[in-house]
Amino acid sequence: MDIEYYEILEISRDADSGEIKKAYRKQALKYHPDRNQGDKEAEEKFKLVNEAYQVLSDEQKRSTYDKYGKAGLDRQGFSHFSNMRYEDIMGDLGSIFESVFGGGFGSGGFGGHTKQNRKYTLDLESNVTLAFNEAIFGCKKEVSFTYKKPCETCDGTGSKDKTESKCKECGGKGQVFYRQGFMTFSQTCSTCQGKGMVIKNPCPSCQGKGFSTANEKVTIDIPEGIDNDNRIRVAGRGNIDERGSRGDLYIHIQISEDEHFVRHNDDIYIEVPVFFTQVALGEKIKIPGIRREIDFEIPLGAKDKQQFIFKNEGVKNVHSKQYGSIIAQLSIRYPKKITKEQRELLVKLQDDFGIKSTPHDEKYESVFDKIKNWFN
Repeated sequence: MDIEYYEILEISRDADSGEIKKAYRKQALKYHPDRNQGDKEAEEKFKLVNEAYQVLSDEQKRSTYDKYGKAGLDRQGFSHFSNMRYEDIMGDLGSIFESVFGGGFGSGGFGGHTKQNRKYTLDLESNVTLAFNEAIFGCKKEVSFTYKKPCETCDGTGSKDKTESKCKECGGKGQVFYRQGFMTFSQTCSTCQGKGMVIKNPCPSCQGKGFSTANEKVTIDIPEGIDNDNRIRVAGRGNIDERGSRGDLYIHIQISEDEHFVRHNDDIYIEVPVFFTQVALGEKIKIPGIRREIDFEIPLGAKDKQQFIFKNEGVKNVHSKQYGSIIAQLSIRYPKKITKEQRELLVKLQDDFGIKSTPHDEKYESVFDKIKNWFN
C-alpha cells in the first residue's frame, strides 16, 4: 500500500512550507522514541513522520510524489526511513532537526542524538544561474562553492585549550526560562547563543568559531528540462564535522529570462507579430520554436492576442520526459501612417467588399433616435 505523507503529517495537499514545518514539529515531538521508551509503534510512526517531512519539505521530491506517488520516488532512488532501524537513521536526521528545531534539539531529555555543540549544519546550499537554453536542453556546469571544516588548530572546539565550560547563565541547557503570570516561557540563552557551553580561551586561528572555510569546484550534469527553483543534490560535497562526516551540497537553480520566449513549467510562450494584411490574406508564416521552425497558416478572421497551441514542441519534463507545448500569441500590427495612394487602395478594397463608410445612416438610425429620447 502506498504511503500517504500528507495524512502522516495531518495536513492538506496544498499546505505551504510553514504549515509543513509546523506539522512536523508537532508529530516529531509526539512520537520521538526518547519520549516513548520501548514503544515500537511510536518508533515506527516517528520514522514515517521524518520520511514524510523529508519528502514534502523538498520542492522537487514533493512534486514527484504528488504526480507519481511513492513509486516515483523509488525510481529516483529515494531512501525510505521506514525500513531502517531507529539507531541507523538518527545521524541522517541531524540536519533536519537543526533546521526545524534549532541546534538545541538534542538536549533537554531528547537523548542527545544530535550533537549539541555542532557549530554548523552539514548540508550546504549553493546557487547557480543557467542560461535559458541551458535549462531547456541540459548541460554540464562547473559550480564553485565554499564549505566549512573543523579548525585544525583547536580540533573544531573553538577553544585554545580545546575545552568548553558549562554556561552559568542557562546551566548548560541553552535556554533560559521565565514566568509571566501562570505561564512559563523560554528563549535562547544570549550568553551561549543556545549552545549550553561557553569558551573562555578562544582559538586564535578561528577566533572561537571552531571551523575554517575552503573553496571547491564540482562539475554537475544539468538534466534537460530543469526548471526555476529546482534543486540538485550532490552527495558528499557539503560541510565536514569533527568526526569527518560530510554532508551534501544542494544546488539551487535560477534561470535567466529570454528576449523572445517566456517559459511556464513545460510550456513556451512566444508573441508573433503579423501585419493586418497577413491576417486578411490568411498567409502562411514560420514561427521560431526552441528546436525548429514551425509552419503556421494564419486563419482568416484571426483576432489580436489569439493563442495557437503546438503540442509536443515545448520543454521536456525532467521527471515524466513528456514534452510541453509552444503557445503562439498573435500581435496584429497596423500602419501608423498611410499615403494617399494607400488610402485610395484601402477605400477601393472596402467598396469591393460592399462595406459602407457611414453604416449608421441605416443600421443605427433607431439607436440614435432612442438616445435622443433620453434627453427629452
